[in-house]
Amino acid sequence: MTSAGRFAPSPSGELHVGNLRTAILAWLFARSSGRKFLLRVEDLDRARAGAEAEQLRDLAAIGVTGDGDVVRQTARGPLYAEAIARLEAAGLTYECFCTRREIQEAASAPHAPQGAYPGTCRNLGRAELEFKRSIRPSALRLRAGVAEFTVHDVLHGQFTGVVDDFVLRRNDGVTAYNLAVVVDDAEQGIDQVVRGDDLLPSTPRQAYLASLLNIPVPEYAHVPLVVNRDGARLAKRDGAVTLADLARTGTPLAEVRDRLLASLGLPPGTLDHALTAFDPTSLPAKPWVWAGAAQPKL
Repeated sequence: MTSAGRFAPSPSGELHVGNLRTAILAWLFARSSGRKFLLRVEDLDRARAGAEAEQLRDLAAIGVTGDGDVVRQTARGPLYAEAIARLEAAGLTYECFCTRREIQEAASAPHAPQGAYPGTCRNLGRAELEFKRSIRPSALRLRAGVAEFTVHDVLHGQFTGVVDDFVLRRNDGVTAYNLAVVVDDAEQGIDQVVRGDDLLPSTPRQAYLASLLNIPVPEYAHVPLVVNRDGARLAKRDGAVTLADLARTGTPLAEVRDRLLASLGLPPGTLDHALTAFDPTSLPAKPWVWAGAAQPKL
C-alpha cells in the first residue's frame, strides 16, 4: 500500500486560518516526502450541515487538494466494529457506566494522573454489571496494560504520555475518536500524521492502541498552533479568521495564503512553489500570533 499523509477536519464549522495553516503543513510534509495526500472528514460527532462543503472549498482555494476521493468516518462503521471485536475477543475491553461528573470527581483524587480515567468500572462483578445495565447504557473502555506510552515526534522528539482505560465506543453507540483515527489511518495507508500540537498529549493512547491491534505506528509531526494576541488558541470569536470573513474585510485570498506561507518562512505564491523551499527542520518552533485582517488601504 502506498504511504500517505492526511488532513482530517471535523465538519463543525468553517476552517479558520489556524486550521488552514496546519492543512498547508500536512500537504507540504506529505508532498516533500513523496507521499500521497488524503483528505478525510471526521464526522462522527459535531457535524454541521454544509460545513463539509465549506471546508473542502476553502482547502481547495488555498491549494490543498487530496489524491482520490474524500473519506467520511460515518461510512466506516464496520471497520470500527471489527477492531472492537478483536479487542473484546482478547479480553481488552470492559463496560463503563460512569457519568462525566462521577469521572471528574473520582479523577480529582491526589493519586490519579491528570485527565486519566480512574478505573471505577474495571472490575465490576456480574451482579453489579446487571444492576448498572438496568439504570443506564454503558460505554466500552479499553483495558489498558500500561500507564504510559512513548512516541517519537519529528518536531518534539521522544514524548511520553498517560495511557488510561480510554473510551472505545460511547454510551450512545458512536465510535470514539481515539479508536476511529487509528483504524482509519491504518486502513488508508497513512503513515505520516501532521496535526496541531494540542493533540500531542492524546497521541500515546493512539499509538498504544495501534500496537494492540498490530497496526504500524505512523510518523508524527505535531506543529505549533496559531494563537490570538492573548496567546490563546485561535477561534471564531477572534474576528475575521475564516476565508469568508477575511474576504468581507477586503483581504484577498492570495494575501491570506501568502501570510500563512510567510509565517512558515516560505516564499509567497502557490503551494507547489513553496514546496521547493520547504524544510521541516527549519520550521518555527513557537505558535504564530494572528494579528487579524490587514487594514484597508486608503
